[in-house]
Amino acid sequence: MNSELDLSNVFLWIITIVILAGILLPQMFRIMREYERGVVFRLGKLVGAKGPGLIVLIPFVDRLVKVDLRVVTSNVPKQEIITIDNVPVTVDAITFFKVVDAEAAIVNVENYLEATSFFAQTTLRSVLGQVELDELLAQRDKINQSIQTIVDRHTDPWGVKVTSVEVKDVLLPDSMKRAMAKQAETERERRAKIINAQGEQQAAKKLVEAGNAIRKEPIALQLRYLQTMNELADTNSTITFLPMPMELFSAFTNYLHPESGKGDKKGK
Repeated sequence: MNSELDLSNVFLWIITIVILAGILLPQMFRIMREYERGVVFRLGKLVGAKGPGLIVLIPFVDRLVKVDLRVVTSNVPKQEIITIDNVPVTVDAITFFKVVDAEAAIVNVENYLEATSFFAQTTLRSVLGQVELDELLAQRDKINQSIQTIVDRHTDPWGVKVTSVEVKDVLLPDSMKRAMAKQAETERERRAKIINAQGEQQAAKKLVEAGNAIRKEPIALQLRYLQTMNELADTNSTITFLPMPMELFSAFTNYLHPESGKGDKKGK
């Protein structure tokens, strides 16, 4: 009888120890991965950040809060913004940040994820409201850097490092799109006219140079005349225009206007 009681007591103790071990062991030992840190509070007082590896805690006395040190990606929802030149645009962005001080991220702010995301939204609206539309479209990198610097400066006391802020899409109203398309078309036409004018100017200069060369060397005109005749001979046209030198008509001009010829001689 006594042996049976002893055996039952032993079983009860074994069961009690197993239950206590199942309850206490998970609270006593925690394993932190390489990218994790455990912020330990003892009776509500900060002990410090521990890890990675095995962490030993006092059951029912210590409380551990895990913090992930990897880079977090946070989408900034679309924001309706009016630029400084009164153009309404819809902009969204993405924020990259990570925890560099686990203790500050837990103690100094209630929820560092939401706080960083909300502050990025307000900073995005503030910065883009102070730039012109052309600057927003053409200088995206400069604006991203400005937003990142402002957000990082304010999240530094929270132990959060903002590595990058990227403006993804800029949506313009349809009327603005049509106006920009018209402006681009006008700009293309202006450039085409400038190129044509420059071509005509260069062609005129070449013609002047050719005229000066012919004036200095009359034989060049004869060579050009023969070249033109050769080109006309190769064509299948039934009509041929033969250029005549003006010197052939000088005799008739003097005959019809003898006074002009005398005047020229007297002038000479």
